[in-house]
Amino acid sequence: MQTTINKKLYNIPDELKDIRLTDFLREYLDLTGVKNGCEMRACGACAILVNNKSMRICHATVKDVENCDVLTIEGMENEDGTLHPLQQAFIDYGAIQCGFCTPGMVLTAHALLLSNNSPTREQIRKALQSNLCRCTGYQQIVDAIEAASVYYK
Repeated sequence: MQTTINKKLYNIPDELKDIRLTDFLREYLDLTGVKNGCEMRACGACAILVNNKSMRICHATVKDVENCDVLTIEGMENEDGTLHPLQQAFIDYGAIQCGFCTPGMVLTAHALLLSNNSPTREQIRKALQSNLCRCTGYQQIVDAIEAASVYYK
């Protein structure tokens, strides 16, 4: 089977297609930005983009993304290795503390901004309602996403 992960095409052996996608990304591809949080599809720490839509993958298997375009936090950096403007906004606005929820939060926000480049603060909050953060509070996260939205226009 094949899938594209962070703009690179992978031919994945059949014996790996039934393993958890989080395990495959972390253990086989060393994409450790993908987190295992609650393992109940409730916290959003495992969120990645699949075909530009946010997907919580703690229960997904590798075969669930066959022939898809997958984006993890590691794939967001610019070609020159600098951070994507959304990632930088999270830093600039203090929207990162422990960092555990951050990859899923950034990717969920990225999916929102790809589909709506001028979301209201209420729309941002609604898009993030399935992503939990225990450290920062949500105000700084909403501020960061709102500020980064100018880069999506």
